[in-house]
Amino acid sequence: MHPSPSTPLAAALLGRRSLLGAAAVGTTLGAAAAPASASPRGRARFGPVLQPGVGRTRGRYLRARPEEVLWGRLPNRTTQPVAVVRSGDVVTLDTISHEGLLEDQGQDPVGFFEQYGVPRRQVLDDAVAVARRTPHDGPGPHVVTGPIAVRGAEPGDVLRIEVLDLPLRVPYGVISNRHGKGALPGEYPEQFVADPANAAYVNEGGNISVFASVERSRRGLRGRLPGDVPVGFDLRPFMGLMGVARDTSAVVDSVPPTDAGGNIDINELGLGSTLYLPVQVPGAMFFAGDPHMVQGDGEVALTAMEGSLRPTFRLTVLKPGSRKVPRQAFDHPFAETPDFWVPIGLSDPDGPEGGGNETDLDVAMRDAVRQALAFLTEEIGMAGPVAYAYLSAATDFEVSQVVDRTTGIHALIKKSDFGR
Repeated sequence: MHPSPSTPLAAALLGRRSLLGAAAVGTTLGAAAAPASASPRGRARFGPVLQPGVGRTRGRYLRARPEEVLWGRLPNRTTQPVAVVRSGDVVTLDTISHEGLLEDQGQDPVGFFEQYGVPRRQVLDDAVAVARRTPHDGPGPHVVTGPIAVRGAEPGDVLRIEVLDLPLRVPYGVISNRHGKGALPGEYPEQFVADPANAAYVNEGGNISVFASVERSRRGLRGRLPGDVPVGFDLRPFMGLMGVARDTSAVVDSVPPTDAGGNIDINELGLGSTLYLPVQVPGAMFFAGDPHMVQGDGEVALTAMEGSLRPTFRLTVLKPGSRKVPRQAFDHPFAETPDFWVPIGLSDPDGPEGGGNETDLDVAMRDAVRQALAFLTEEIGMAGPVAYAYLSAATDFEVSQVVDRTTGIHALIKKSDFGR
């Protein structure tokens, strides 16, 4: 039996549009200290370089200390938290892009960015410290800030992560196509490497890193690429990696997303968005990393425009039976924005620890459709045939990314289509 759309649960879900919009207002700072940050419409504005401790922060502030961050791996059930907060608390994290820190880039961010004309004062001190002192002891490339334990979070709960602010820490980023990965393995970067005309972008190992500067325009901040053909694009910052610890003692690779979140790379999860993740270990153990300044659906070359951000989140524990979260979020990631509900499909939500990694987009698509159907029938109260018809007629299914081994597709269900 399907619940009626007029049930308290459906009413709460439909009524969250105005509540979420109110929660989406970012931190307002004075002109002298204003960071580059996403505006309420998702664009970005620019301020000073946010070195560690520079600029105002909101709530509990966590620096990306070299002795505390993880490099290439995610927290598991044995990882100790770097901070403990209460449910409903606000936290601000310094996050670091791995671009410019990696071994094939020289593991020297000062030297790497100097070749693109970036002065030392615009290279983050914590990025330099991590490159020098943090063991790169995981299989992935990402630098991960956290984990943060949330009091009262237990397995079977949901952690609600509200994105309140997303300042850019630096006015530049990097887009990479490396190690024969991306949407066209075997074709690119191999063909770029073989062409002498591309020598300016290819390092000695045959990997490609394209530097992108940040510039002001009437439309806000834009990324600018090098070359003879002028090309720029609006910035829409978001965190590529947000998650909770998995219930395993094995090393958790930072690359593939799972049912605990991680590297889901959904570009809708910018300012004003909310991500719901099923808690697997006591304290939830929230973490974030892989900061993106902008990403197209698919992330086809391998990375987005990667650049360090300082996100602010509100972390809230939701218990079983809560009507503030769709029931499916107790088993699977789910998201929403002021305009959309975002069911998330993954080709292998169980992760690679069991020995498999499904990369088929068809599998991710079927998962996304199933998640969307479950939301519409179980939470909104639609009859199955009507919900299926609605998804076909009015819902866009977007490719989150095709490059993280576990591929992703998410649905965008318009909130404005529901209610009076």
